[in-house]
Order: sequence, then structure tokens, then C-alpha cells
Amino acid sequence: MTEIAHGARAAPDNEPILPQWWRTVDRWSLACVVVLFGIGILLLLAASPPLAIRQGSNPFYFVYRQAIFGSIAITILLVLSILPQETVRRMGILGAIGAIIAIMLLPLFGTDHGQGAMRWFSLGFMNVQPSEFLKPGLVILTAWIMAATTKNARKTGYTISAALTGLLFIMLALQPDFGQAFLIAFSWVVMYFVSGASLLALMAIFLVLLAAALWAYQNYEHFSDRIDMFLNDRVEPHSQISYALDSIKGGGVFGVGVGEGSLKWSLPDAHTDFIIAVAAEEYGMALVLTMIGLYAVILVRSLYRLSKERDLFIQLASSGLVVVFSLQAMINLAVSARLVPTKGMTLPFISYGGSSLVASAITIGMLLALTRTRPQGAILDLFSGHPGGQRA
Repeated sequence: MTEIAHGARAAPDNEPILPQWWRTVDRWSLACVVVLFGIGILLLLAASPPLAIRQGSNPFYFVYRQAIFGSIAITILLVLSILPQETVRRMGILGAIGAIIAIMLLPLFGTDHGQGAMRWFSLGFMNVQPSEFLKPGLVILTAWIMAATTKNARKTGYTISAALTGLLFIMLALQPDFGQAFLIAFSWVVMYFVSGASLLALMAIFLVLLAAALWAYQNYEHFSDRIDMFLNDRVEPHSQISYALDSIKGGGVFGVGVGEGSLKWSLPDAHTDFIIAVAAEEYGMALVLTMIGLYAVILVRSLYRLSKERDLFIQLASSGLVVVFSLQAMINLAVSARLVPTKGMTLPFISYGGSSLVASAITIGMLLALTRTRPQGAILDLFSGHPGGQRA
């Protein structure tokens, strides 16, 4: 009963770091991440060779690169999950500041790769998308700002964090990258809700976001075209979404067979944004539901652990991190099934891409570090700032 009321027992002072980490970390979520990455490599073996061949590269060029980036990403995830909460907070704040500066420099040094959106830095050996790294860092930064001003009757932390998120929303929208913009806005709304926001305040925020969407629809052809295409009952026969839907329908329950799919020969993004369609065509709904289940386990396990947490910063930061991760996965899956307008958003740990893979690892690594079981102490710790006070 003691552990139920106060969390896990305190670790002995002389307990080694790794055994302590293994005893306190969420091993179910960690296992799900490893399995997802393995599935991603499996799907890349099917989806990426046609594109590599068209580019004159080794058929498994993208697989090799994903394996390299994956090794780096998993290492980062494990290291972050071992770190103390205070260190994770400081690293998140510094990471957010670095990502914000990088986004500000995109108009000067960025590239659009012919896609009309200035989102990347080209480093020669890889392309870096700062907005991917902004998401986990911004969650940590805004959670710290909110939690640090809990005692302030005017709740200035919420105003400051809202203004910062709003500014970054505008900067991302101007790239334009409305998907990432609305993702960081939604994560802030979730953290605000967790902190105890009133229903009236949430309704006001919803109206603001709706107004922003209407403004974007009226002023950005790129945004309005995707909305119109989604609302149109008729799907263009040679569009990406048309190929994806045909592949999902044709896969059935167990798929057409490994290597027998046709989508990878038709879509340039089969190994990134539409990789779930490759999974559905070659392996069927059985694999798709397995993948959805793995994401669901990470979400549910994280929320379950947070239900026992008393530290406000950990509550806010962990809620924001798990929402950013889960919502990105949900959007990617929904786009392929034409449940939401088309948006170039990768499937975490599955889609090809170094920036996405490393950023997802940072997000989950921080989440695992913050949700490790630990003594909760007295309820007054929530207000006194210990353990894990709110200093950066």
C-alpha cells in the first residue's frame, strides 16, 4: 500500500545507475519504440529500393542511412532516459532556444528543396528540419514557464508561454508549415488544460485557432488547395492520396505479400509520408493494427504514470511530449486514410528521415526520463518545488 500511495520505493544510495534506471523506467514503452524502429527498417526494405534505383544509388541506400541514424537516435533516447529530471529540463530549455534561433535563420540559410516551403538546412550529408527539434524543446520550455509561476496569482507564466507559442506559430506558418504550427499550438493547449484551465478559456483558444485556420485558407493557396481537395468527394486518380487509398484497400487483412506491392513504384514519398500505405498493401491491416497498438501502448502507459505524478512541471512537460508524439502519428495515419487533409508529416520511428528519427528519440527519451517511477513525497512538494524544483 505504501508504494501505491507514494510511488516506487526510494533507491538505495549505493545502487548503480543502470540497475536503478532499469527498475524505474517504463520498459513497455521502451520495448514498443524498439519494435517500431524494427518495423520501420522492415518497411524501408520494401518501400525505398525503387526510389534509390531511380536516383542511381544502391537499392538499400535509404535502409543503410536509416540504420545509421537509428543507431544514433536509440543511443540518444537511452542516454536521455537515464538523466535526472533537472538535467532533462535544462537540456530542453537550451534545445528550444537553439531551435528558435535556427528557425529565425531559415530565411537566410535555409532551402526548400523545390517544395515551396523554407523548412530545411542542407548540410550536404543530411538535411535538418529545425521545427522537428523545436517541438520537444518548446514543450519543456513552456512547461517550465508555466510551472515556475504557479504561485503567481496572475498566472503570468501562461501569458508568457502563450505569447511565445503564438510567435512561433506565426513563424512556422510563414514558412509555410501549418502542420507543425498547429501541432505546437495544440500541445500548448493540452498543457494549459492539464494545468487547470477553465472551459471558457479553452473555448476562446479554440476560436483563435479557428480564426487562424480561416485566415490561412483565405491567404495561402497551398493551404486552401489541400482543404479543397479533402472536401471534394472526387479523389484525383493520379494523386498521392489516390495511390495510397488503393494500396490500403488492396492489402486486405494480411496483404498481397512481401515485395509484391505496387505503391512504392508510383509514389516518391512511399518511404516517408505514406509508408503506412506500403505496410497496409504488403502486410495488410494485421501489421497496421499492430503499429497502432504500439503507439497506443506508449500513450496509455505514459498517461497512466502521469496519473500518479504530483510534480506540476513533470505533469505538464510529459503531457506535452506524449501529445506531440502521439498526435504526429495519428495525423500521418489519418492522412493516408484520407481522414484529414494531406500534410507532409512523418510517422515516428517508422518513416525515413534523420531529423524526424532523432527528434522522435529526443521526445521519447525525455518522456521516459520524466515518467520514471520515483518517491512522490508529500503533496506539499508540489508547491515547495522539491523534489525537482523549478529552477533551470
